[in-house]
Amino acid sequence: MKKIVLLLLLTSFLFPVITYSHQPNQSIIYMRVYEEAGIDARFEINVNQLNQALGLNMPKYPKWEDVAPHINKIKKYLLKTTAFSSIHGNHKIIFTEADNSMVWTNFGYFIKVPFHLENSEQLPDNLLVTFSSFVDEISNTRNLLTMEYNWKAGLINNEAMFALDFTEGDVTKTLDLTDKSMWKGFVAMIKQGVWHIWIGLDHILFLLALILPSVVRRLRTDSGNSVTEAKQSGFIKWNWIPVERFKPAFFYILKIVTFFTIAHTITLSLAALKIIDLPSQLVESIIAFSIGLAAYHNIRPIFKGKDWVIAFVFGLFHGFGFASVLGELGFKGEFLTLSLLGFNIGVEIGQIVIIALIFPFLFLIRKLRLYPRFLVSLSIILIVISLYWFTERAFDVNLLVEDYIRKEGYKIAVYLGLR
Repeated sequence: MKKIVLLLLLTSFLFPVITYSHQPNQSIIYMRVYEEAGIDARFEINVNQLNQALGLNMPKYPKWEDVAPHINKIKKYLLKTTAFSSIHGNHKIIFTEADNSMVWTNFGYFIKVPFHLENSEQLPDNLLVTFSSFVDEISNTRNLLTMEYNWKAGLINNEAMFALDFTEGDVTKTLDLTDKSMWKGFVAMIKQGVWHIWIGLDHILFLLALILPSVVRRLRTDSGNSVTEAKQSGFIKWNWIPVERFKPAFFYILKIVTFFTIAHTITLSLAALKIIDLPSQLVESIIAFSIGLAAYHNIRPIFKGKDWVIAFVFGLFHGFGFASVLGELGFKGEFLTLSLLGFNIGVEIGQIVIIALIFPFLFLIRKLRLYPRFLVSLSIILIVISLYWFTERAFDVNLLVEDYIRKEGYKIAVYLGLR
């Protein structure tokens, strides 16, 4: 009974995370700066964010006729949450109706809303940009601004490196239109890599499954006089023995994660460079499955003494998942190699921070009698989450009523005058 209660408590604690895996909340402004014609740009707005923030009821896979009835409301919201100004005054957003369209990415559908900045023919050196869309309504929102073309900065058909990012409490920034340094964009890509690993719960849970057994060693015991007799009698069992020293155990998990790093670096590069392109549904489904298999390995070893095999094999697919951020959201072009390097460095920094936070805690509690039960119970929970995600991704179904709850909650907020 105690085991069941413990399992339920752990499940209730972790269950909310299953609805937020690998879903970055971000929309993007792509900007093109012309010396004589001024500044053109376009919003690429996440349909999921629009449904949440504005209470719209667009389907998961919308057609333009699903979006068209809401386009005026969407534009009004964008005008309210976005602004541009410079030494020449405010630059009014003028929408260009003819080019509205949609684009599909791994993170859902994005609506393209192009516009021109009024009074921008005389280019300023600096542009003050406010981009607060969805920041107040949706937690962990991170909006981006990317320079596609900027003559003064020497950028031609560039979509690879974003210039600014906007988060809660930091929604107004200055864009330097004369800055030719690539270092700023490189550092920004490192930050994006760190950010992506921290909000990618499927990647974090896979790392957790790898880290859990790192502070103990599995020893086999039996009830007979030999292993052969034990096998025949069916009474072989495993005992978990805590490691004695911090350093060997820490370097052990670093070795395992190094194989994970090597693997996802390979496929991140191959996918971002368009050498290999796998269907996103397949990749995301296998990533979900990898969590469950790594957790099951903690309970019943699949590759005895070769934990690195799981880390490496499934790390290949996690690399394709990382690449979707670069390849599917417009980060491609002449600076792709530099962007790829910065993003990958950021992912590694994020992983190291996660290990540094989790491993010392596990090392401290490794000698407690409940640690083996904790390891097994948490592994079971990871398997459940893995199966949930795998089912959703592989069969493209929504197993929860979160969309209905969000919709009804918005109706109540409107009725109470809170919206």
